[in-house]
Amino acid sequence: MKFSEVDEASWQELQPYFDTCLIPYTGLTGSENPMQATTALERLRDFMDLVEIPFKGRIITYPAFQYGLQQDLSLLNEICRQIKSTGFKYVFVMSADCALPEKDLPEVDLILTRPEFEALEGKELVAAIQEKIQNLWNCEQLS
Repeated sequence: MKFSEVDEASWQELQPYFDTCLIPYTGLTGSENPMQATTALERLRDFMDLVEIPFKGRIITYPAFQYGLQQDLSLLNEICRQIKSTGFKYVFVMSADCALPEKDLPEVDLILTRPEFEALEGKELVAAIQEKIQNLWNCEQLS
């Protein structure tokens, strides 16, 4: 579910079910022409569908972090920390084009990047992503 689909009245009712926030990371540099920017956003949208659709009702997607040269991820990390302070237990970051080092994002519970799954397509890709998410949630429930 997208953040813009939630109204104030229903949030109080829905909030207990949404323990996970997804932040899309496009990683645009500003050097893209309009067609390249559109293509990058479409790749990210398609990659996010692999999480948003099967986990609708537990994950809420926040606005995308569009620009970033991947040199300093401290702002993204701080945003994730702030989001957790609002009550989300987990924050995921997804990128279709960028590799995001875990060491630079300690506030992120799960980083999913398309380059990480480069060799997988179709059902194998879906299964690998769902397994990572389920493993995180299941490990947390056991501890």
